[in-house]
Amino acid sequence: MLLLLAGILLAGCVAPSTVMTRKQERPAAYDALSPEMRSLVDQGKISRGMSMDAVYIAWGQAGEVTQGENELGQTTTWTYYGYFLQEASVWGWRRIYYNYYPVNYISAQVTFTNGFVKQWQTYAAPGY
Repeated sequence: MLLLLAGILLAGCVAPSTVMTRKQERPAAYDALSPEMRSLVDQGKISRGMSMDAVYIAWGQAGEVTQGENELGQTTTWTYYGYFLQEASVWGWRRIYYNYYPVNYISAQVTFTNGFVKQWQTYAAPGY
């Protein structure tokens, strides 16, 4: 029973994914990058021509992956999601109560053609 409890507690202690941890996950891919690409990845930035591994190291796991094809070949689109807290006010007994709930939005998309970044864009959180 004690081992089961310890296992559950340790499973909840997952370290957040950062550029540093992702570089350690894929050291060969990072080492294969040009110095210019390494510098961008280290700053959490991407650019056209980067490989999927480089984008993963810079930005992390995408929230959604879709596949397609165009005249240039196979396409893959990675969609990243962000969230913000939306405030909602409600009249209650003698005062206003405030509730906050998370709202998801698309924060970025990267389109790869034949495994390399063809285009990318980021989006600001909706302003409320």
